[in-house]
Amino acid sequence: MVVAGSQPVEDNERQTQLLRGALDMCLLALLAREPAHGYELVRRMETAGFGAISYGTIYPLLTRMRRLGLVAHEQQASPTGPPRKVYALTEPGRTHLDAWRKQWNHFADTVGAVLDPLDHRPPRS
Repeated sequence: MVVAGSQPVEDNERQTQLLRGALDMCLLALLAREPAHGYELVRRMETAGFGAISYGTIYPLLTRMRRLGLVAHEQQASPTGPPRKVYALTEPGRTHLDAWRKQWNHFADTVGAVLDPLDHRPPRS
């Protein structure tokens, strides 16, 4: 799913697990900003710092989110090939994104509160 540069294997696995829990939400957030086709979403995820995410990961998620009514797509002409599907967020998708954002912020705050005391302990000698 994610290919990182020079991180140890354990770090790559941890990153993959974290991304797996947040990828739907991130895709919806990117589509909330602007409709896009799958290739563009992969590029945006890479630009955002997630590393290389395969099309084989993105397209099944888009298909599932379309079936759930969170995104819709329309065929648009491509300047360099066959028409492509451009995905856009639906109103139910916005509602889900808002709920997921609140849930994520609460979760991140909770994890941060648990980890924060670790950052303020004096170093062991």
